[in-house]
Amino acid sequence: MLIKIYGSAIHGVSAQTITIEVNVDTGGVGYHLVGLPDNAIKESSYRISAALKNVGYKIPGKKITINMAPADLRKEGAAYDLSIAIGILAASDQILAENIQDYIIMGELSLDGTLQPVKGVLPIAIQAREEGFKGIILPKQNTREAAIVNNLDVFAAENIKEVIDFFNEGKPLEKIEIDTRKEFQEKVNDFPFDFSEVKGQETAKRAMEVAAAGGHNIILIGPPGSGKTMLAKRVPSILPPLSLKEALETTKIHSVAGKMGTETSLMTVRPFRAPHHTISDVALVGGGGYPQPGEISLAHNGVLFLDEMPEFKRTVLEVMRQPLEDREVTISRARFTVNYPASFMLVASMNPSPSGFFPDDPNNTSTVYEMQRYMNKLSGPLLDRIDIHIEVQKVEFEQLAERRKGEKSEDIRKRVLVAREIQRERYKDLKISYNAQIGPKEIEQYCNLDETSFSLIKTAMEKLNLSARAYDRILKVARTIADLEGSENILSYHISEAIQYRSLDREFWNG
Repeated sequence: MLIKIYGSAIHGVSAQTITIEVNVDTGGVGYHLVGLPDNAIKESSYRISAALKNVGYKIPGKKITINMAPADLRKEGAAYDLSIAIGILAASDQILAENIQDYIIMGELSLDGTLQPVKGVLPIAIQAREEGFKGIILPKQNTREAAIVNNLDVFAAENIKEVIDFFNEGKPLEKIEIDTRKEFQEKVNDFPFDFSEVKGQETAKRAMEVAAAGGHNIILIGPPGSGKTMLAKRVPSILPPLSLKEALETTKIHSVAGKMGTETSLMTVRPFRAPHHTISDVALVGGGGYPQPGEISLAHNGVLFLDEMPEFKRTVLEVMRQPLEDREVTISRARFTVNYPASFMLVASMNPSPSGFFPDDPNNTSTVYEMQRYMNKLSGPLLDRIDIHIEVQKVEFEQLAERRKGEKSEDIRKRVLVAREIQRERYKDLKISYNAQIGPKEIEQYCNLDETSFSLIKTAMEKLNLSARAYDRILKVARTIADLEGSENILSYHISEAIQYRSLDREFWNG
């Protein structure tokens, strides 16, 4: 008897429905699994055999042929255990299978029949709804994540016996329903850190506000203990809240990477990723034998924080050049190409010298040569892609001892939201959300300069030897500063402040 049952495979951040054809006949004995399965799927026969035996069923002693179509697409992982097991039982007439084709069935089996969670449930559920399936049957740990997809019945199972009884005896499975908008609104402002905890550093806070308002990349340069990491960790608290669309995009990526918690259904705050400096280039941008999203994709719609940036391997930093411009990363292999979104805000920090204290080194252990060699670990093209460079000064004792709290993240965020709303309205007819995303055409249209501003930026370009890309970045940052003030036009002092945020690299890198 031939039975068709449906599962799903992940490709990039989307899913593709897999038809699992199970044929059981009496012409011999054997277990044949075809359709480009990986080792985890090939080993499924042992897990399935033990699980069925422990719940009172068995794999029949007949010839079993299982085809996973499309046969030219590689399948991976143990997520097909449940669908293959149910298919074998239905094809061997051990259970009824009248409406089995109405459901996507996914789950990894333990030897006692209990179900283990799988990756990529959200894109699987979205694809199931698009293809008109009645419902999806999943391990209970995954169901909250899938339940955010409306117009799709999501059923939770803790054991394969529950799924067997659902089809064979009509016993109902637990149906999971979630009010997505309510859950989203409840946690959208849930932040562990606040800018009011940062003492002093008003200039750096201002630069952070400008960066958040326009989505600009920023690098903080200063001695150890000056608050660089502290400032960076508080950036998400002043960014605009995720829209429901952005939340779904971000959740899909984390779902594919297996980073979603069992109690989490939807990511409600912008991600903050802070990889260690020993990270490899594949781990940062994504890829591998079975491609997975890297840290830059996990930071999509959020913040990627690179602490002590010069300590990262140069090859790791250089692979970020293209994603910083294109806001996506393409992983190409001989058989396939995968695109992962990577629209993130880069926040980096570094010391000015190996000792960390140049030019105010109390022990004079750093020389200008050592400082320049340390700074040159970052290439010019990479620095050009970072819009704002800000020096973070040592915090004086009087500032540390001051009891008065600084400005709250909530207050800074209000100004950022106003600026973002101006940008959203300005670019409403374009596929652009904020100033950091605009290209040369939009710069020419929306960043007009008066004579004084033009003369100012011309002088800066000549004296600081800035590149054409740096020129564009200055105009983008100036446009954001003007938006924060509610100014329709870019004025000379907006340009002056934007140039100030570009001069730090030239001061150190060119001596």
